[in-house]
Amino acid sequence: MNFKEATDILFSGAKHDELAAALGVSVASIRQARLSPSANAHREPPADWEKAVMRLAEARVAEYLSLIEGLCSGESADTRKVRPKTKKQ
Repeated sequence: MNFKEATDILFSGAKHDELAAALGVSVASIRQARLSPSANAHREPPADWEKAVMRLAEARVAEYLSLIEGLCSGESADTRKVRPKTKKQ
């Protein structure tokens, strides 16, 4: 894995559009929900936002684990995929 590959993964963060897609709402809805409650444009967060944020965070953790393992083993992170662990119900 080279420096660019590693830092591309490291610097990739969740974007407004990812959360909007996961929740089935517009990017504007996400931005408005993030505003201070005192702002005129503030809106309540979409329903089930917690679950969507958890899923995105789990995916990000899996990417970071793959990055760490790739750096430790000298492999490219693109050649391996790590699935996030899920809670047993």
